[in-house]
Amino acid sequence: MRKASTIKRIALCLLIATACCVQGAWATPTDGAPAIQRPLDQPQPRQAPGPSAETIKAWQDRKFGMFIHFGLYSIAGGMWNGKRVDNGYSEQIFANGPIPPKDYEALAKQFDPEKFDPDAIVALAKAAGMKFIVITAKHHDGFNLFQTAETSYNAVDGTPYHRDIVKELAEACARGGLKFGVYYSTIDWHHPGGNKYIEGNSNPITSEQEAFNVVQLKELLGHYGPISEIWFDMGKPTPAQSAHFARTVHALQPQTMISGRVWNYYGDFAVMGDNAEPDVAMELPWQAPASIFPETWGYRSWQERNDLPGKIRENIARLVRVVSAGGNYILNIGPKGDGAVVPYEAQVLQGIGTWLKQNGEAIYGTRKQPFAALDFGYATVGPHALYLFVAKLPPDHQLRVPGLADTTFGPAYRLGAADSTVEVKRDGHDVSIALDHLADWPTADAGDNVDDFMPVIVLPFNGPLHVRPSIIAAAADGSFHLQPTQAEHYLNYNGEGYEASATLYKLSWKLDAQTSEYMLTLHYNAAAANAKVNVWVDGQRYPLSLHGADAGSASLRVRRNRTTYPYAMQVELTPSAPFEQGTALPVTVQSVDVLPMRH
Repeated sequence: MRKASTIKRIALCLLIATACCVQGAWATPTDGAPAIQRPLDQPQPRQAPGPSAETIKAWQDRKFGMFIHFGLYSIAGGMWNGKRVDNGYSEQIFANGPIPPKDYEALAKQFDPEKFDPDAIVALAKAAGMKFIVITAKHHDGFNLFQTAETSYNAVDGTPYHRDIVKELAEACARGGLKFGVYYSTIDWHHPGGNKYIEGNSNPITSEQEAFNVVQLKELLGHYGPISEIWFDMGKPTPAQSAHFARTVHALQPQTMISGRVWNYYGDFAVMGDNAEPDVAMELPWQAPASIFPETWGYRSWQERNDLPGKIRENIARLVRVVSAGGNYILNIGPKGDGAVVPYEAQVLQGIGTWLKQNGEAIYGTRKQPFAALDFGYATVGPHALYLFVAKLPPDHQLRVPGLADTTFGPAYRLGAADSTVEVKRDGHDVSIALDHLADWPTADAGDNVDDFMPVIVLPFNGPLHVRPSIIAAAADGSFHLQPTQAEHYLNYNGEGYEASATLYKLSWKLDAQTSEYMLTLHYNAAAANAKVNVWVDGQRYPLSLHGADAGSASLRVRRNRTTYPYAMQVELTPSAPFEQGTALPVTVQSVDVLPMRH
């Protein structure tokens, strides 16, 4: 793992020229392509075969899982020669020490984690409400927790433990009904044909290391049962190497979800920076990785562990934020060198599990909130209910939810207390819920009582849920002058390496448009020669081509479609469809004018 860098927003984009209008469509799989279909205004997978739509949905439905960072570094525990090593994560103490290679390798002779209990770890994950586990099969130091024919530097052949930790944990997950995944570092500070430490761990992958990695990937995907996800990390492979790693995995297990840190946009799910969350809308599957202490992922003996209730609340809140934005949350523990789980970390997980026992219905199998923001907290959507997470109690104890038009709601109640209900009141397109009318509703700060932290209101609905989005109002003459800052931004993540900036692939505006036909004019600059983009209006696609690379503008006539988008006209700018993951808008957008046509 590596510390999060600030996600950089890319400049805003687009272009123009003449246009023809084509009905919006979906990508159609070709021979050997993944059995999924994405709308053409979304990025298409870069390689095939791959996980099916059912696999992706099941992966997204799990929401919460356990990360485990465990290895030789766990013995050191952030200490070397009696001194603290505090310049970086403790799992990277080999490089951060720095420690002579032979001295670090000697830790293998001490590796005998008799307290590592796979079944107990699975039981802890289940008590926490977690649905999957991912363990560090190999980290940057090159030590392997699984038996590999490529090197004796592994837990079975090179330590007094003589046991395959990956195998035993995979079997325990199967017994316990949890999905199992592995973390795999593509850089290796131990392998002679591998890598040395460089700042940021953005090492190029040598040809020797590429071959070594591929053989180990075949071992992991071939000998340990179903692998739900493989968590590639670090390095800076070429696009061909990223494709090689991804193809190797999917050739053996097409349904394994590959993390975006395989790089070059070959992942099946995007990965945020360490302990980071996205600040823009997300369309593709994604995951937010976090550690209980952001300072380290591997065990650190001198880590300050205090304010247990605060740490529990911190991670419940992060879980809710991630899930309400449509992502999965994976939370790390770092066992001690003897394999024992740190008691404080176990207590944090148990506290989260206590909250999930009452509120898990609002987490698992839900969809992201359909609101831009809620002043009281967050929301998720289930098949027949809207779940409202109250992070901040309104002063008048009235929960107001905007834009809930044309939807029939039943009485609201607190999740876990369905016997006490309150009727929903309407105010135009908004609804309100009087929280004080619910029995046992907490009216003060939850304090140390996890049961009262971020309570959830259930708002049942009949039929489909309709939500009026936040929309941009027209000028007095019915026109719109749109700025990129007003748009939703959609970004490509996990490009050529950890330090690669996210790139913009879509801008989207929602307009209070009353006319049926408009003249849309895009103002741009710095367009590449022969750039192409698509303008989408209410699902209709308008291809545009530019000639030359000068600033300019171009216009086209577009039509409103109230059947598809009854509450607002949706205007999107994307690369020319179909476009692959990683494709960026080829121009910079200055503004977009939308003028009503007069007849």
